[in-house]
Amino acid sequence: MTLISLLGVKKAYAGTPALRGVDLNIAPGEIHALMGENGAGKSTLIKILAGVVAPDSARITIDDTPVTIDSPATAHRLGLRFIHQEFNVVPALSVAENLFIGRRYPTVGPFVNWKALRASALTALETLGITHIDPSHQIARLSLGDQMLVRISSAFLGTDGAPARLYVMDEPTAALTAEESERLFKVLRQIRSSGNSVLYVSHRLDEVMALCDRATVLRDGKHIDSGELSNITHDDLVALMIGRRVEEAYPARTSAPTADPALVAEGLRASRLGPVSLTVNRGEILGIAGLSGAGQREVLRVIFGDLKKSGGTMQLAGAPYAPRSPADAWRNRVAYVPRERRSEGLVTSRPIFENVTLPHLTTHSRAGTWLTPRRERQFAEARGSDVRLKAAGPRQIAAQLSGGNQQKVVFAKALAGGPVLLLLDEPTRGVDIGAKFDIYSIIRDMTAKGMAVILVSSDLPELIGMCDRIAVMRDGKISATVDAPGLAEDELLNLCYGRATADLETN
Repeated sequence: MTLISLLGVKKAYAGTPALRGVDLNIAPGEIHALMGENGAGKSTLIKILAGVVAPDSARITIDDTPVTIDSPATAHRLGLRFIHQEFNVVPALSVAENLFIGRRYPTVGPFVNWKALRASALTALETLGITHIDPSHQIARLSLGDQMLVRISSAFLGTDGAPARLYVMDEPTAALTAEESERLFKVLRQIRSSGNSVLYVSHRLDEVMALCDRATVLRDGKHIDSGELSNITHDDLVALMIGRRVEEAYPARTSAPTADPALVAEGLRASRLGPVSLTVNRGEILGIAGLSGAGQREVLRVIFGDLKKSGGTMQLAGAPYAPRSPADAWRNRVAYVPRERRSEGLVTSRPIFENVTLPHLTTHSRAGTWLTPRRERQFAEARGSDVRLKAAGPRQIAAQLSGGNQQKVVFAKALAGGPVLLLLDEPTRGVDIGAKFDIYSIIRDMTAKGMAVILVSSDLPELIGMCDRIAVMRDGKISATVDAPGLAEDELLNLCYGRATADLETN
């Protein structure tokens, strides 16, 4: 018996197939992984399950009874709960109010029962063991990781008379620390033990292999395979997803860093940061590791002119550097790939070419005044080719691209000005394994040409696999700097927690 079954699901957009007869069967009491590259059809399948998109054809059953999911309200009534990848929060509202978005507020007569609202929010948060978030606080004041925990908690907010049967989670750990992720995994295992199920979408294959019972793999809108994860290896799963075997997770370095500093920062201070001193040489990738809130992102923002420093000095390519704004940083050939590509890196409603040229408009205008769209499009197309962008053309709207290709547009924009220094904040978050390798290859190609890179990532294997050196931050300061080659993941994690390894040399 299956909890929910989707058979022969087909969906096309403007004649282009997104799903080509996909099957998905989820048993009671299991954590089922839905795997595939960006653009494989996972999001479309989830939207059909959520009642957001209507399939062209499909047979859907719950407990072997045919159902029609024609709206999100119907999906909720059938016991389906969803945590989508995007942060759908209203920054000006409180945590409790955000948890109740799309739900009926508790009332006393004609008035909102704020006490009951906060109590329900507190109960939902405590389901995940979250005690440090006050439901009455404005959600904009929370870190991105805490905002994601709030979004996840919304799935456990009461039942509204409809018991939850299936929790669908799309990249739930993308913004979480290892500790926060493990807390979520504990709850998901409890859901499985209760006889309910989880449909789990993640590009983090290690956590999928450790957490999930079975997997369904999609590729190019087709159902490729389904089966027990205990019967398949990590490499076999990757091969099913991308249609080929990947021999190495990280491309090999083709040249060594120079001894010529690209950026020298001395005694940088800002709100909850510093003093921080660091040097990154031309052709070098300097990683920055640390627990959530240790100050990694603030370092990038100070260097990029997005966070005002209260002390310290910087030199860029041997000259004094003190950006007053991000525009100033772009003019000095310092580029930035932000953590949140949709809200910080792209204007998703605009075409690819406008996104690529946005910080470089002066270059593509006549006399610094008149834009020349044809020149913009030609330039964006060439930069798209540089980053291996898969798109219909430079006029395609950014929102229509897969997550991996959206990230490549952000990279194309960053690299378009020939930067001396590239700042990367979680550059492969929510990106599939094929697109990850492309992005890593782009970074390698640029450092081979002498560009310096500062890489902030919560993915410890990524830091070890890509970086030359790694600076570890704790409490707004750099506590250690270590060579990346040969470094073990547990050694780096110990440094992040402040537990120095006896035989690990720091400098």
